[in-house]
Amino acid sequence: MILKGKKILIGVTGSIAAYKAATLIRLLKKQGAEVKVIMTASASHFITPLTLSTLSQNPVLSEFVKDDTGVWNSHVDLGLWADVILVAPASANTLAKMANGIADNLLIAVYLSARCPVFFAPAMDLDMYTHKTTLRNISILCNDGNIMIDAEEGELASGLSGKGRMAEPEHIVDALSAFFQRKEVLKGKKVLITAGPTKEYIDPVRYLTNASTGKMGYALAKAASDFGAQVTLISGPVHLPIPDGNVEVIKVDTSKEMYDATMKNFSKSNIAIFTAAVADYTPKVVSDTKIKKNDSEMKISLIKTHDIAKEAGKVKREGQLTVGFALETDNEVVNAQQKLKKKNFDFIVLNSLKHYGAGFGHDTNKITIIDEHTQQEFSLKSKSEVAVDILSKIIEKIK
Repeated sequence: MILKGKKILIGVTGSIAAYKAATLIRLLKKQGAEVKVIMTASASHFITPLTLSTLSQNPVLSEFVKDDTGVWNSHVDLGLWADVILVAPASANTLAKMANGIADNLLIAVYLSARCPVFFAPAMDLDMYTHKTTLRNISILCNDGNIMIDAEEGELASGLSGKGRMAEPEHIVDALSAFFQRKEVLKGKKVLITAGPTKEYIDPVRYLTNASTGKMGYALAKAASDFGAQVTLISGPVHLPIPDGNVEVIKVDTSKEMYDATMKNFSKSNIAIFTAAVADYTPKVVSDTKIKKNDSEMKISLIKTHDIAKEAGKVKREGQLTVGFALETDNEVVNAQQKLKKKNFDFIVLNSLKHYGAGFGHDTNKITIIDEHTQQEFSLKSKSEVAVDILSKIIEKIK
């Protein structure tokens, strides 16, 4: 059993779906998991702590200090204990607190202390679930690396019918099982990822760059680590936290620095994913001092930079898998197919700026995966979900 021995910390919040927590705990225990439960104050209106304590075979926690004992329930220790945290049901109120770090109860304090993956299963009425505020909070949580087990369609407590029902306990157990199973898929594999923009200096204070934020590359690094890989992330200048997991980050500024770091590490990788938006040109001459403004025009001569992915493709060894990205505005598929062959990729990920929510700066992306024989188009998704789609394609190729 995949969940045998796994330490699962369940957060139960104030939702009518809290009654499903009893079945969820029973199923997890049946799979051999060790379960602890934290309840918010409002959750106890829907199901009693005694019920969940009996089923989990552990005391249910709800306060920072144990009743009448003065003993502290350490949110830090709880966060370190868990292999995974699961908030189910996750009410709109709790989602808002998680997204904004409002640690006014034990559950949110534990969430903020967690070193492990965090799942959440939303449960609320249809109008609350589709409200822009809730959708924004869900987007923030997913982009922060949390994993949503999406709500399901059906009859709601209000009498309405639609999306908002907490996923059935059996489906949640399946999602957790799939997560732990996939952590073994890329175990022992070394994945090299380039991400972000580069800076091409004109003088000590001015440079040429582009609008890449590195979000896609960082999401891929997190996903690859979640799949069990050892990740080397070569990152241009971005403002993103280092992904959790087995990820080594090498920070660079210029295209030359990214080229050197990539070629140094490429031969050691089993898989390489080139997401960085590397400058195609760099100033021919870089001034040692700040160039002073004058009344005449300023002309800058540019020379081509190294095509990192193409150079790596030339020394690619048998069995090594490489993936490229193409951001196109015209003749998207044709241009992507040309890059696929020119740079010796196993497949290429096409983004089109014609799709709202795709490309630089967004928390979402809409991609088409193209290989020698097929094209697979995906819907608009969060970049963390897109990363899983890309890793799934890689695993399919490896197999």
